[in-house]
Amino acid sequence: MKKNSMFIKKLTSGLRQMFSNNDEAVINKKLPKELLLRTFAQNCRNIEVLNLNGCTKITDTEGCPLLEQLNISWCDQVTKDGIQALVRGCGGLKALFLKGCTQLEDEALKYIGAHCPELVTLNLQTCLQITDDGLITICRGCHKLQSLCASGCSNITDAILNALGQNCPRLRILEVARCSQLTDVGFTTLAKITDSTLIQLSIHCPRLQVLSLSHCELITDDGIRHLGNGACAHDRLEVIELDNCPLITDASLEHLKSCHSLERIELYDCQQITRAGIKRLRTHLPNIKVHAYFAPVTPPPSVGGSRQRFCRCCIIL
Repeated sequence: MKKNSMFIKKLTSGLRQMFSNNDEAVINKKLPKELLLRTFAQNCRNIEVLNLNGCTKITDTEGCPLLEQLNISWCDQVTKDGIQALVRGCGGLKALFLKGCTQLEDEALKYIGAHCPELVTLNLQTCLQITDDGLITICRGCHKLQSLCASGCSNITDAILNALGQNCPRLRILEVARCSQLTDVGFTTLAKITDSTLIQLSIHCPRLQVLSLSHCELITDDGIRHLGNGACAHDRLEVIELDNCPLITDASLEHLKSCHSLERIELYDCQQITRAGIKRLRTHLPNIKVHAYFAPVTPPPSVGGSRQRFCRCCIIL
């Protein structure tokens, strides 16, 4: 044991990075199989990057205060206790790779969410036991998250996509392959389309022909104005769907007058669009098909209360 300790001190003197890919690495041959991550914490106070990918015998750790990146992928004996000891002293951790750590449960993710506010990258691929509860805690505690891999985590549902949309505005990369419980509804919640999105489309998509913005409840007349002034508007845009966009008004129709190729526009359940606004649009685009929805005032029930009421409100103009 004394010999091993001397090896550690020699190995870790001034060490800032440590890499190992599997159990055949030098470090695994020199040290006993029950090597604990706390060995590094005690001897490598300045370590910033630690890669122990595939070291399957690693079980536990205590904090390395300057650690920013840790890869313990396929260390399948690491449990919630090891994660708890790790994150307590690693508040500056920015990248954590836990791919294939099959013993990890939601409790481990709760520790990460509580103690790693700087986390930017998290890989949980094939962590089979985690569920919505653990990942929601990550979303609420790690607002700087930009990249999340949860591929193969078959227990997660649309609740995760909702939590990401509400708490992780910087998210850029999401990998959820083989997550069979995720649906289109969940991804719609995650993809918050705003006026900023339309500005980028107007700048970078000059060949855009069909655009569906159904149920994009955050877009406004200003976003449509940018779209109408974009390169695609004058000669390319043929179809735009704006149904269930509650913030747009007749002003949006004014901004679309310059879209000379526009053939169809969907306006179902756009409560601030009026017949007068549609009429003005058709003055400039006489051949356009406008699918609109106008809900008339529902008549009062009959005295007997048994008469069925009908609402005839879907109109193709």
